[in-house]
Amino acid sequence: MKALVYHGIKDVRVDTVEDPKIEDARDAIIRVTSTAICGSDLHIYNGSIPQPRPMVLGHEFMGIVEEVGKGVGGKLKVGDRVVVPFPVACGTCYFCNHALPGHCENSNPDHYGPEGGLLTEKGGALFGYTDLYGGYNGGQAEYVRVPYADYGPRVIPDSLTDEQALFLTDIFPTGYSGIDWGEVKGGETVAIFGAGPVGIMAAKSAWLRGAARVVIVDTLQYRLDKARYATNCETILWENAKDVVEQIRDMSGGRGADVCVEAVGFEPDRGLLDRAKAVVNFEKGSPKVLEACMSAVRRGGIVTVLGVYGTPFDNFPVGQFFDKGIKLVGGQAPAHKHIDKLLQYVIEGKVVLDDIITHRLPLSEAAHGYDIFRNKKDNCVKVVLKP
Repeated sequence: MKALVYHGIKDVRVDTVEDPKIEDARDAIIRVTSTAICGSDLHIYNGSIPQPRPMVLGHEFMGIVEEVGKGVGGKLKVGDRVVVPFPVACGTCYFCNHALPGHCENSNPDHYGPEGGLLTEKGGALFGYTDLYGGYNGGQAEYVRVPYADYGPRVIPDSLTDEQALFLTDIFPTGYSGIDWGEVKGGETVAIFGAGPVGIMAAKSAWLRGAARVVIVDTLQYRLDKARYATNCETILWENAKDVVEQIRDMSGGRGADVCVEAVGFEPDRGLLDRAKAVVNFEKGSPKVLEACMSAVRRGGIVTVLGVYGTPFDNFPVGQFFDKGIKLVGGQAPAHKHIDKLLQYVIEGKVVLDDIITHRLPLSEAAHGYDIFRNKKDNCVKVVLKP
């Protein structure tokens, strides 16, 4: 089969690789009909999260069931059209039973542990997301093996196109998690840092949960324009953190937003001084967006972290965290927890997901898709690949 394979930093190629096979009774083989490039794929592409061997990337995919193992039972059958949540989760361990599939105790046996360290004792497995997170080949391919197929995949009705349903894999549940962790019940001011796909999905989710005001912050005007079009939110162009924080406070009676959502992660746009500080402190990337969230949120407010952070950072504002009484929540989104409810929202027309797509490419052009997405060329916001 053809698949997009990571070979090294900024080196991804569509190769011919072996077709996946059933390896466990709970496996299924999916023929991929649509897949997408995610912002967190870029952390591997950039070399920020290490991957020493070639690996098929991609954790946002859906397709047709081609084969099922004997242990899948009646949960899934050949011919079903399914969307697959991005965590690989068993459905039976302590964390799966507590709606925390990203912390599954069984899916990542070689690198799992309670510590959550930099290179050891990680959480549960993710599709196509390095050996540290299970080493499972991903879905930017013609076919993919899906473990625990009696627990993860959800059947999609024929009334929905692939593009209407595809983002139930990751970015919609992830954006929704940021709002759910923020305890949005209605009437809140929500500030979202990052106008990428996850930030836009967080804005859509904030409206679903009854927010009174939603503002998105980003460094690029074209992304803010897309966010405004897709969500009818207010926007702020980031020129410096102080100005952004002051604008958010002005919007909220001087107090700050009730909820701030960090949807950027540890690889924001950075200047020379930011990069020099990271070198001196042996840090990877920068926490400057998270720090801006801590300033922009009101006292007693909630900051939720959807962007990926993989390393420690010096001078984290723990004093500000304590003085303001901030609640800080983050991590891998519990996609399995929310996916059924979110699928129903899509079926009922309460939310539209495919309006963020800017580029549709054949799988054969996946390397080009990574280039334009990573370098923000051609006003790229979201790339969908068709095997």
